[in-house]
Amino acid sequence: MSQQSWQKLVEWPLFIAAVLFLAAYSWEVIGDLHGPEAVFAESVIWGTWALFALDYVVNLALAEDRPRWFVRHLLDLAVVVLPVLRPLRLLRVVTILTVIGRTAGAMLRGKVILYAAGASVLLVYVAALAVLDAERGNGGSIETFGEGLWWAFVTITTVGYGDFFPVTPTGQLVAVGVMVGGIALIGVVTGTLASWIVERVSETNEAEQVATKAHIDTLTAEIRELREEMRQRA
Repeated sequence: MSQQSWQKLVEWPLFIAAVLFLAAYSWEVIGDLHGPEAVFAESVIWGTWALFALDYVVNLALAEDRPRWFVRHLLDLAVVVLPVLRPLRLLRVVTILTVIGRTAGAMLRGKVILYAAGASVLLVYVAALAVLDAERGNGGSIETFGEGLWWAFVTITTVGYGDFFPVTPTGQLVAVGVMVGGIALIGVVTGTLASWIVERVSETNEAEQVATKAHIDTLTAEIRELREEMRQRA
């Protein structure tokens, strides 16, 4: 089996696994689970981790140039290795964006903007989960999901009121990821809007050039007719 065939085979199963992971992790963090419920949620989380680990190992084994593939897919390695840091497990949700992104690549510009908006909402949500998981019970200002959601929203928009902020190293690492992700998403939307404006201006200029050429052609024809008329009279 080739690497391309394997990736096509597991693309949607990994997408479903990422959604299941997000649901289980949300339930565990927001519900602050203990006992059998927490065990069940952890079982789902580690089950999805096993699928991602298997996918990484198979891709590495099937890659034609393994060193190059390894270097170009360090984020995939992080998705597998970093579950040791609980909040960073949410890197697995990158799989959702990857599948949607491949679909959005062939979409119209307006749909790409909708994709970026959806990615922003997902980033705010998972950042709120991650920072709450890291900060709760550690003496910081973020102790509820609502506070985490507010913090994620003002951080991704680069507002940063400072009323809520992470104090743990893991929470601060999540903050860095949110800042970088927010800047990247703003860049996508700005670039798409600029591209649309340039295209509209170009279309207007082309239309004006066509109209101007038509007017020149008409005037040239009229001048020729007048010259011919003058010759005949002379």
